[in-house]
Order: sequence, then C-alpha cells, then structure tokens
Amino acid sequence: MFEIKLPENLKRLMDDEGLTQKQLAKEIEVSQSAISAWLSGKKEPCINSLWLLAERFDCSVDELIGRKNS
Repeated sequence: MFEIKLPENLKRLMDDEGLTQKQLAKEIEVSQSAISAWLSGKKEPCINSLWLLAERFDCSVDELIGRKNS
C-alpha cells in the first residue's frame, strides 16, 4: 500500500503555475471549498475530478496521487 500524496502534489502543481484555488475551481468546474478540502487532505476528489485535474495539469492520475514521480 502507498501513501496518497494528492494534497502535496496538487499544491506544488498550483504553485508552479501561480494558480489560486478560485482559479482552479473555475477551470475544472468544482467549488473552491472542494479544492480547499483536497489541499488540506480532509476530502479526496471523485474519479471524474481526478481526471479533470490530470488533464488540466497534463499529467496522469497516478502522478497526481503519488504512484509515480511527477
């Protein structure tokens, strides 16, 4: 079993692009509170949201959750 690293990876990807929670939420059509919950590790995104994030950041879902190096 592996540790899911979505919060860390998502924060890094957002920081790399200077993207705010509000901007990302608008781009993938979720609430800003959802982005905040994902970044804090309080909630995990559904598979559809993971796909949208992966597409937005041009990476795989595996990379987002930490199964592979980004």
